[in-house]
Amino acid sequence: MTIKKQFNNFEEMLSGSDLPVLVDFYADWCGPCQMMVPILEQVNLQLRDKLRIVKIDTEKYTELATQYQIYALPTLVLFKEGKPIDRIEGVMQAAQLIQHLQAVI
Repeated sequence: MTIKKQFNNFEEMLSGSDLPVLVDFYADWCGPCQMMVPILEQVNLQLRDKLRIVKIDTEKYTELATQYQIYALPTLVLFKEGKPIDRIEGVMQAAQLIQHLQAVI
């Protein structure tokens, strides 16, 4: 299950993580973003020891969406040691996403 957390500083949260962080940039009005919820829960179940999943609402954090050039939703950005190393736009099935992430992390 994913955990909702508030944070004061996005970069601090990324750099403070001992695991790679998969950030799901989404919006509540986005249908494909809602499709990603159960998919990311499956990914979290299988990869919870290897990565952390964080959801960022682009409506609330517009400056982060701009900073990371989020133009399509949903967009997943994988951060390792605080730096973006991979990006996936659109919906991807859980098995494909897990396979893709395992190859990158």
